[in-house]
Amino acid sequence: MAAEHAAGATPSPTEYISHHLGHLTVGEGFWTFHIDTLIMSAVLAVLVVLFLGIAARQAASGKQTKFLGFVELVFDFVDTQVSEMYHGDRRFLTALALTLFVWIVAMNTMDLLPVDLPGQVAGLAGYDGAHWRILPTADLNGTIAMATVVLVLVVVFAIKAKGVGGYAHEWLTAPFGKNPILWIPNILLNLVELLAKPVSLSMRLFGNMFAGELIFMLIALLGFAATNAAGAAAVPYFLGQVIAGSVWAVFHILIVLLQAFIFMVLPIVYISMAQEHH
Repeated sequence: MAAEHAAGATPSPTEYISHHLGHLTVGEGFWTFHIDTLIMSAVLAVLVVLFLGIAARQAASGKQTKFLGFVELVFDFVDTQVSEMYHGDRRFLTALALTLFVWIVAMNTMDLLPVDLPGQVAGLAGYDGAHWRILPTADLNGTIAMATVVLVLVVVFAIKAKGVGGYAHEWLTAPFGKNPILWIPNILLNLVELLAKPVSLSMRLFGNMFAGELIFMLIALLGFAATNAAGAAAVPYFLGQVIAGSVWAVFHILIVLLQAFIFMVLPIVYISMAQEHH
């Protein structure tokens, strides 16, 4: 943050939080890309692929390890959830749900890293004051992108089950009936219903993770105050940061897992509903 302030100056709490909420971006206006979100999402996706790939190779070789047992436990949990909601061939949906769950857990877990870690790494690399947010799911662009993929899958599975004609007929006739006068209300209601799915899916994950990230930043301000206090006056701030940070981190682990679970389950529910005939 030294680049944003005069030499030796101390940023205010507002400046501190504003800096940590900033993204590393390129482009302008609508075509602004959050490079940190893209890179963090991609890196964690690669790690998830390696994580699951190692387990797959161990399973194929018949080598039973604790690591493979853990992955199988997660797989069985996910497959059980999918089987309760979808009664067709669930191989693709189980793979989708497993990928979403593990990937989102990996992204959400980044929130448990120290708030100032990105800035410290940037400083070591010679980029003092650089913006870098390590929590992709606290960026609405990232969650909307994932929800948009889910939206496409919902439409694809609906057309696969009903055909193009059957899907179009449903848009024209449900829920008010086949009268041509009601086609426009039917289309509008179906459009609202369809778009509400990705909007609610993305906003729920973003809202919870952004709030959690912000609370970590507010707790970090206690340490910020400790560095500006003199002598024994810094002790209460330091202890407060340690205690509050530890308590919130333990509680936040539940949020990390819960939000990943919700984002895993709802797409399966939406796809299952999309294949039902009205």
